[in-house]
Amino acid sequence: MLILIDNGHGSNTPGKCSPDGRFKEYRYTREIASAVVQELQIAGYQSQLLVPETYDVCLSARVERVNAWCHELGKKNVSLISLHVNAAGSDGRWHTARGWSCYTSKGQTAGDRLASCLYEQAKIHFPGHRIRTDYTDGDPDLEENFTLLAKTQCAAVLVEAFFMDNPEDLAFLESLEGKEKNVQTVVKGVINYAPDSHYSIKNTTFV
Repeated sequence: MLILIDNGHGSNTPGKCSPDGRFKEYRYTREIASAVVQELQIAGYQSQLLVPETYDVCLSARVERVNAWCHELGKKNVSLISLHVNAAGSDGRWHTARGWSCYTSKGQTAGDRLASCLYEQAKIHFPGHRIRTDYTDGDPDLEENFTLLAKTQCAAVLVEAFFMDNPEDLAFLESLEGKEKNVQTVVKGVINYAPDSHYSIKNTTFV
């Protein structure tokens, strides 16, 4: 299975930063996405960045990239995780909303099980932090028809990793602990989602 990791937005996307301007969502998501890909590759998974560019690639182009892989490998052999950081407002002010969440498109989709695996890991890695859920349909993921979720053919989820306009969430995001736990939540979620999808790596010792 190919695990595509999407890093939200780009250096040319307006806004998408903390109220004080020092935290940039595109920079953070690329750091986390690159680490996730590296860790998955070490674990023996086929994984790569969907958008290696630092500038913003439009949603339609991102969808085309995903669906091209689905056409080549088969949609059951591709999964997409899009990494973002949340914000409660676009007014340049600090807000009180907090928490980690994961979205799928509306209805029962191929991404539901992947989202549930990520939620399981979020509960493990983020004790004491709010995990935002919606069990209306029996599983924890939130549902919106975001373009990357609704227009791609494979299992797809979108992670909102805490709020960059909340001081407490932002401090956690920027901490070494926060970065490591955000990476491990995704990596271990993928491993639980597709335990048999890694390939054999011989003559290598991992610490």
